[in-house]
Amino acid sequence: MNFLIAPVVVAVIAGVLAAAISIVDKIVNNYGPVNISINGGEKIVTLNGGDSLLSSLASQEIFIPSACGGRGSCGACKCQVTSDVGVHLPTELPYLSKEEIEKNIRLTCQVKVKADIDIIIPEDLFNVKKFKSRVKSIRDVTHDIKEVIFDLQGEEINFQAGRYVQLVVPPYDKIKGTTQRAYSMSSKPGDKGVIEVLIRLVPGGIATTWVHTRLKEGMEVELIGPFGDFERSETDAAMVCIAGGSGMAPFKSILYDMFEKGDLDREVWYFFGARTTKDILYMKEMMELDAKWENFHFIPALSEPEEGSNWSGETGMITDVLDNYLKTKIDSGKAREGYLCGSPGMIGACNNVLTANDIPLDKIYYDNFA
Repeated sequence: MNFLIAPVVVAVIAGVLAAAISIVDKIVNNYGPVNISINGGEKIVTLNGGDSLLSSLASQEIFIPSACGGRGSCGACKCQVTSDVGVHLPTELPYLSKEEIEKNIRLTCQVKVKADIDIIIPEDLFNVKKFKSRVKSIRDVTHDIKEVIFDLQGEEINFQAGRYVQLVVPPYDKIKGTTQRAYSMSSKPGDKGVIEVLIRLVPGGIATTWVHTRLKEGMEVELIGPFGDFERSETDAAMVCIAGGSGMAPFKSILYDMFEKGDLDREVWYFFGARTTKDILYMKEMMELDAKWENFHFIPALSEPEEGSNWSGETGMITDVLDNYLKTKIDSGKAREGYLCGSPGMIGACNNVLTANDIPLDKIYYDNFA
């Protein structure tokens, strides 16, 4: 039993020491005013040093994506640092490729601003805002996925279909401090006054537990966004889309945006994998869209259909269904692109099927979540 307890004790001690070091550093080391020069001086902000680059930028309303809220566990908060801030830390290296290290890409949550610093960030991040929203509605769309619609209370969000926002979760129970988690928007870009997300309950998940057990209609919640680069290309290639569970979110946004804008000539094949009928969301809506849009094809597939469910759709693993359609029904003589949203394992498996059917990796786009 000791071999199980020891790692936990070490982790707790390390956490306490890290917190103590941070507090002492702020008290003892007064770094004074420092300048952060962004994109070659396009924007310069002045603030007191001592905090992480991530939180320093956030204090100036410049938000870098961070799925873990700055805890160094997601690897999302990357930017290029063009001035000397020291060597890469061991906490950064697991999330950086060799090429990124050579370009001095850093995790902003792990870089402390002690002196003037020069960085480069995407221009899109200047459009990211913090929204003080109110929960307009909460609805169960499956047994473990909630559709949550946030009213932006007079503000508007401008985004490309496929983007995500970060939900700011307040402290609750034993969770100290705020937590941020990233969720793809399922609302249409044309609905600028609201943000809709789909949140699946993950056992032990800090944010998902709060949403499923604490969040109520009428509550005020902070959202930060839009972030991301997942979107449909500006080509005529057939779109081969694959998702499961809450991976429906960006595709719901993309598909309804295309339909609303009259972009109906492009061929779209949407494969949605689920275990049983109770795991399929928006079935009625997707089938109605399929009926109204000649070039849109919705293919739900169940891996374990229940007895007596009268399921008449595809059965089996979604990768097998996808492979069959690519070989027999989706014209291989025309350009095709892959669009995926799901876990790393799902994306890896689908990548293998797509590339085996002559869709190159550089024509496969994905929204990856853990």
